[in-house]
Amino acid sequence: MGSLITDPDAFQRLFQDFEHAAFKLEVRRSYGLPSEDEPFQKFLTGQDPGIEWLRSWLDLMKAQTSTGKRVERVRVIDEPPSDYLRFEISVTPHNLEAGEDIRYLVRDRAAELALPQYDFWLFDSRVVALLHFTDDDQFVGFTTIEDATEVLRHCQWRDRAWTRATRFSDLPTTVTAAT
Repeated sequence: MGSLITDPDAFQRLFQDFEHAAFKLEVRRSYGLPSEDEPFQKFLTGQDPGIEWLRSWLDLMKAQTSTGKRVERVRVIDEPPSDYLRFEISVTPHNLEAGEDIRYLVRDRAAELALPQYDFWLFDSRVVALLHFTDDDQFVGFTTIEDATEVLRHCQWRDRAWTRATRFSDLPTTVTAAT
């Protein structure tokens, strides 16, 4: 594993340079991203947070998926989901419209499948980007792994999660309903 990379442009390049498929396993209950602070607070008070704060990501995803590339995620969720995960679920239709395929896996099932307890992106089944966060959920950077044995292990976790995850359209209302 390499050293911690904190350059946002280097992280962005991962999504511009992959050739075929990007996959993310999301296991955190919340993410402290400054760009989401205001929209998340609006969501919590019942206001529409809009999607302008997400526009650059959506545009990037649309650009990549329109060329035939796949961007997939499995989000591990609790029932009921945390406020932050409810917020993510509320904007998922925009991610889907941009070409992402996001699926959900209940936390107990993820544990049964022995999935890792950390977030990672897997690019073209060749590079793993491990995401690093502070104790208060702030993203601080990533490290990459290209070792074939480790990449294969992450590919197996991807396959195990993906084949058992539920499509967004099939989520039960106990998960999607606002509380």
